[in-house]
Amino acid sequence: MTIRLQDVLNHPTLSVADPVIRAAAGRAAGTQLRWIHSSEILDIAPLLDGGELLLTGGEALASVSEERQIMYVRQLAERGVAALAIETGVTLPSLPSAMVSAAEAAGLPLIELRKVVPFVGVMQAINSKLVSESVAQLRRADEASHAMAVELAHGGSLDRILAVLAGIINAEVTLVSLAGATLASATPGVADEDAEIAGSAPAGQVHAGLIHIDVPVRGILAAQLVLRVPAHEDENLARTAGKRSVDILALAMLQRMSPGLREVAVAALIRAIDSGSQPWRLQQLASAAGIPASVPLVAVVVRSDTSPQLRTSVEQLLARAAHSHATYVDNAELLAVANLGGDNPDECRKKLIAGLLELPVLARTLAAVGPLVAGVSDAPWSLSEAKLTLELAASREQSRSETGGAHHPVVDAEAFAVERLAVQSLDPYQRRNFVRQQLGSLLDHDARRNSRLLETLETWLDCGCNTAQAARELHLERQSMHQRLRRIFELCGGDPRETGRLAALHLATLLARLV
Repeated sequence: MTIRLQDVLNHPTLSVADPVIRAAAGRAAGTQLRWIHSSEILDIAPLLDGGELLLTGGEALASVSEERQIMYVRQLAERGVAALAIETGVTLPSLPSAMVSAAEAAGLPLIELRKVVPFVGVMQAINSKLVSESVAQLRRADEASHAMAVELAHGGSLDRILAVLAGIINAEVTLVSLAGATLASATPGVADEDAEIAGSAPAGQVHAGLIHIDVPVRGILAAQLVLRVPAHEDENLARTAGKRSVDILALAMLQRMSPGLREVAVAALIRAIDSGSQPWRLQQLASAAGIPASVPLVAVVVRSDTSPQLRTSVEQLLARAAHSHATYVDNAELLAVANLGGDNPDECRKKLIAGLLELPVLARTLAAVGPLVAGVSDAPWSLSEAKLTLELAASREQSRSETGGAHHPVVDAEAFAVERLAVQSLDPYQRRNFVRQQLGSLLDHDARRNSRLLETLETWLDCGCNTAQAARELHLERQSMHQRLRRIFELCGGDPRETGRLAALHLATLLARLV
């Protein structure tokens, strides 16, 4: 018998916690659980395997920034965690709205536990039931792996190998390349040529969600196994059997499409850049990957739950905008470096950003382009700055969504130079203190009146103190804009253009998002 999230919420050991689903409530009834785990570690996502209900107290989350809270939710969702339950109390009176919004957007059921319960008791009661279910799933998963191995030994095609898995888990199975191309697919009872005719699931078929499983070949991520499990089928069996089939699929791919030297070098280069390897190592790998070691380049980071599908579009853009490039998909991140050598690398970088903005697939993602560097030895810095820019931009995007502003899917690290410097040079207390010194009266006014004078000041400063342009940005009449500015100047000690405080106020408005 499968155990679902709603069953656990109704169980006597957890119902006494007075649980309330705050996000993705529509998924609770159909969400199947593989295990229950508890942890106060914020970086727990890489240690989870998917399908867990994670129980956690509110102390650790209450002490971190809003950006870190959002990242925590997104990392769990990307890992395939079934649901997150957070205990509220004195330290964390309620779930932060930013976390609720992030969970809703990611489709991750978020539960508030309004009373204290011993997590150990909940885990002992529920996990004991899940163990017997897991044993049966492992047995069937091993049967699937053995049958797939037999099909491989008899020379079966990738479609027929996948058909064995599809028949056992009763789900649609697709093997997708990192470029988003379908390498093979099967549906229950359909294989080979018939799979192309059958296509996707029948019209009206309801899915519990997609399961993505990485398939490495010789240590290099080569494909993803995508499982589309109908809502009434066993999602945990599908996940277990899919993971058990990875080695068989890797052998099958190795026989048919072994990765070449450049593909291996490209993956190794991006991983080395991401880990900050020594310059000599980066130069060796760059040469093998076809990227000159001493040419201007930039790093690009794209975060999305559909990063593998994005790769084709990004590859095509980089082929047009860069002299050479390398890309790599790591979970929900697409990492790339682009060689912009030539007469005007700065102009090439602008064209690259413009090209990313034109990609329709970026509508629900966030991408950052790092600073231009002189060669591959400095690529780790460009990549780390691009990643930091994404974290800073996430808070700005959250503010825009709350105020109905437009989504900006591509951000330029150079536009966040002040914020990047502040995060790296000032501790949180110093940032808060500086913001209070410069904007204390304005912040207090906004808090008392529920006004948005800080946003008005920030926009005006970002527009170069151009009142007409700022009014257009804020959709205000010019007279209303002038009235707001007069009130801002009163609270800030006069017109900053005349007091010498222009730079300080602008810096404070930028830092206000980070405190």
